[in-house]
Amino acid sequence: MRIYMQIPASDGSAPRYYHLHLQEDLLEGWTLVREWGHQGAGGRLLKEHFPDRESAEAALMRVRDDQLRRGYRVVFVQGQEQP
Repeated sequence: MRIYMQIPASDGSAPRYYHLHLQEDLLEGWTLVREWGHQGAGGRLLKEHFPDRESAEAALMRVRDDQLRRGYRVVFVQGQEQP
């Protein structure tokens, strides 16, 4: 699953982005990769390991919701399961 979010540019600065994606690792776990920063510049990267996909997806959704409250808007979603 992959989610890309942005805050539009303000006062002449580049837009800010927040990118979340899940990766299955070789040890039967999952990694939530979080990357954020200003568009066109180097960003920050954080990786969190989870024992199963369900807990990794729950963490991804919590982070997404936190960023939505901060003003980010979802631009792109890939791999989201339909109910």
